[in-house]
Order: sequence, then C-alpha cells, then structure tokens
Amino acid sequence: MATVELTFSALPAHVRTARLVATAIARRTGVAEALLDEVRLAVGEACSRAVEAHRVHCPGEPIRIELRDDSGRFEVTVTDSAPNDDLQSPGTANGVVSVEASADSMFGIVPEMPGLGIAVIAGLADDVEVSPGPTGVRIRMSWPAATPNGVPAH
Repeated sequence: MATVELTFSALPAHVRTARLVATAIARRTGVAEALLDEVRLAVGEACSRAVEAHRVHCPGEPIRIELRDDSGRFEVTVTDSAPNDDLQSPGTANGVVSVEASADSMFGIVPEMPGLGIAVIAGLADDVEVSPGPTGVRIRMSWPAATPNGVPAH
C-alpha cells in the first residue's frame, strides 16, 4: 500500500495541480484509462468545494489530499478544515453522511445549486463517503485499480 499526501493553500489555481497529481497516480496505480477522466473530474470537484469553503471560513488553512492504492482500489481523500457549525444531520450514521441524504442539505457552497458538487462526485467515483465534522469535511472516493499481479480489480 503506497500513500501520497499533498497539502495546498485555498487557491483555485491549485485545484488543477491536485487533479494532475491524482490522475498521474491513478494511472500508475493501474486505474483503467477509461476512468481517468472521472478521477480527474471528481478530484477537481472535491478540491473546488474545499477551496471555496476555506476561502469563506479559513483562508490560511491548507487543504489536505491523501492518495493511496489499497487492495486493488485507488482511493483519494480530500479533507478541509472549514467549520461546519451549520451542518444538518439527515442521513448520518456514525458521523458518515450518505451522499443521497446530504447533497441538498449540507453543501450549499453554490447557493443556486446546493449539493451539486457532491452529487457530481457520487456520479463519477465508484465509491464515495462524506464525513462531516465540526472542523471540516472529509470526502473519500475510490475506483478499481490493478491488483499487485497487474490484473485489473473488478
């Protein structure tokens, strides 16, 4: 299991860097070429959401990304440090929010279309988990990757 950690300041220009790094690591991990655009878009959405939250609440705090290959899966976790005092808790179970229950109620970063970013991520990633806390949100996404013997996982 290899892990790469990346932190960046809350600037929109850094989202592109995060997408490029995630795509390169996904390719090296063995994610199918057909899924690389989905990885790039989902990571971009998660990072953009985190950048906007930080710009509003804590512009000096870095955003953290963890990229790992684990048991035939490529996993990306984007963690922000923006306070979530106004989070509602529909659909929560042990602090984990189901994407379907949370998209409209939790992530109103773009007032015209609340929850759109999380809904897009859910449509692009194979598996998504959103974990809000009082000091940030963690979005974990994963896709199938090649197993250690080079055979793609299903």
